[in-house]
Amino acid sequence: MAPLPNYRPKQLSVGPLESEILNIIWELGSGTVKDVHDRILTDPNRELAYTSVTTVLRRLTDKGWLACIKKARAYYWQPLVTKQQADVIRAHEQLQRFLAVGNPDVIAAFADSLDETASEQIQAIAKRIQAARQAREEQ
Repeated sequence: MAPLPNYRPKQLSVGPLESEILNIIWELGSGTVKDVHDRILTDPNRELAYTSVTTVLRRLTDKGWLACIKKARAYYWQPLVTKQQADVIRAHEQLQRFLAVGNPDVIAAFADSLDETASEQIQAIAKRIQAARQAREEQ
């Protein structure tokens, strides 16, 4: 089970272009504006200004998703969380919002409406949670 990372971006919401550029940075490991811009323009039907890529990279930095590092005469952006960590953070946030409903009847009705595969997944998750808690208690 992947633990909830200690670091979290300041703002979790990202728009479609921010998400696309964040995925490119994850694929590259780190990259310059040119690296990201070139990757986007590999699609011949796509147009995007170089300055727009710069703006989005800065916005992702302000939101806490990326760090900007100057190496020689170029600026490189690198992720502050991995894609897997981002997935864990987002899933945790979604679960917290779902549980914030606070009405056990609503949550039970939702769980009752799930198909057999989803119910089995929930049961498997509950077993993993119980095993993780037992392992922590035994330490």
